[in-house]
Amino acid sequence: MSASKKAALPVTTAAAVALLLPLLTAAPAFAGPAADKKEDKQPKPPAVMSTVGGALLGRPGTQVQLGAGAPVLPKELSARSWIVADAETGDVLAAHNAHWRLAPASTLKMLFADTLLPKFPKTQTHLVDPKELAGVGAGSSLVGIKEKQSYTVHDLWMGVFLRSGNDAVHVLSEMNGGIRKTVQDMNEHAAELQALDTHAVSPDGYDAPGQVSSAYDLTLIARSGMQKADFREYAATVRAKFPGEQKKGKKRETFEIQNTNRLLTGDFGIAPYKGIAGVKNGNTTHAGATFTGVAERNGKVLLVTVMNPSSKESHAVYKETQRLLDWGFAATGKVTPVGELVPPKSVRTDASAQGTAPAPGKNKQGSTVKAAASGRSGGIGTALAVAGGAVVLLAGAAFLVNRRWPLPELVRRRPQGPGPDVNP
Repeated sequence: MSASKKAALPVTTAAAVALLLPLLTAAPAFAGPAADKKEDKQPKPPAVMSTVGGALLGRPGTQVQLGAGAPVLPKELSARSWIVADAETGDVLAAHNAHWRLAPASTLKMLFADTLLPKFPKTQTHLVDPKELAGVGAGSSLVGIKEKQSYTVHDLWMGVFLRSGNDAVHVLSEMNGGIRKTVQDMNEHAAELQALDTHAVSPDGYDAPGQVSSAYDLTLIARSGMQKADFREYAATVRAKFPGEQKKGKKRETFEIQNTNRLLTGDFGIAPYKGIAGVKNGNTTHAGATFTGVAERNGKVLLVTVMNPSSKESHAVYKETQRLLDWGFAATGKVTPVGELVPPKSVRTDASAQGTAPAPGKNKQGSTVKAAASGRSGGIGTALAVAGGAVVLLAGAAFLVNRRWPLPELVRRRPQGPGPDVNP
C-alpha cells in the first residue's frame, strides 16, 4: 500500500507563538457541541494558538471538513480539547482546540517513556535506594515499589505503563541521573518531536505549575512512542506479575497488577474497545481526566486524544474516546484532513541539508511505504500493536513509514480478549 505524505510546515513562527502562550493549567472542561447554559462559566481557549501541523489546528473550536457520505461528529462530546488522527498517514481527521495548552496528568508518562525507554536494557537490575522514593507526590498512583529491594527495568516499566506508578517513574528518573536531568531530557525530546505546546516540570505528570501539553502534542508523542517495540508491548499489556517484598530465607512472591486503561480492561459500564492497543490514561485535580488511545480496525489505525471532559457520565473520557474512534473509522476517506502530525525536527532538517526537502506546505513525510513481513489484525477485543504509519526510519533523507508494525508475540498467542497477559 503506497501513500504520499506531506513535509512538515515551517514551524519557526509557530514555535515563537507557542513560547509566548501562557502556561495554563487545566480547569473545569470547556463544554462541547451539546453545551448548556453553564458554558459561559467555562474557560475559553486562547484566541491565538500554535499552528504546527496546519493553520486550522490553531483555531479555537471544532475543525472538520466533511465530504460526501461522511458521518457527522458525535454530539456527546464535552472534552475541552480532542483530536482524531490517522496513525499511518499522520492526517488529522478532526480536532477541537487541538493546540490548547492544558495540564496533561499521567498522559505525560508517554513522553517520559519515549525519552527513557532506549536508555536501559530491560534485564538490568536496580536496587532501590530510599531517597529515590522521597520525592513522590502525596496521593500519587503507585505500583508498590519497596526501598532496598531489587527490580528489573522490565518490572519498573510494567509499573509505569500498567499502574501509572509514580514510584516507578521516580526510580527510573534517578537511574537516569535524577529528576532535573530527566525533565530536561523530556523537554529536549519534546522539542525534537515538534511537540512545542509541551513543557514538562515533573516526569510523572503530577500536577505542577507550568506543566502543560496539548491534544496535538500528546498524539504526536504517542505516535513516536508506538514506534518502539517495548513501548507497544507494555502499552498493550492488560495484567502482569509484579515482584513483592523479598523476605529473608523465603522465595520472593509476586502480586498481580492490572492496566488502568479501561478501554483495555473494561469496567462496570464500559467494555474493552475492539482493536485497542494502548496508550495511556491520566487523572489529576487540575487536569481532570485525560486519555490518548490507539486502535486498529480493518487495517486502519487511528490515534485519539481526549482532554478533560466536563460530562458527568461514568468513564466520560473513555466513552468520548470510543465515540471519536467510531466516528474516525466511519469517516476515513470521506473527510478532508484539517492538518497533520508533523515528523520529528531532525527528519526535516536532514532532508533539507541534503537538498531533498519537499516543497514548503506539502508536508510530505516520505513517499516510500514498506510492507512488514509479519503482523495481522487480531480478533474482537485484541490489543494490537499498531498497524502502520509512524515507524520512522532514517535512510538518507527519506522519512520511511512501515505499513504494519509487528504484532507483539503475546498478542498472537491470545487471539481473543482485550490484550495480552504477561507473567514475567
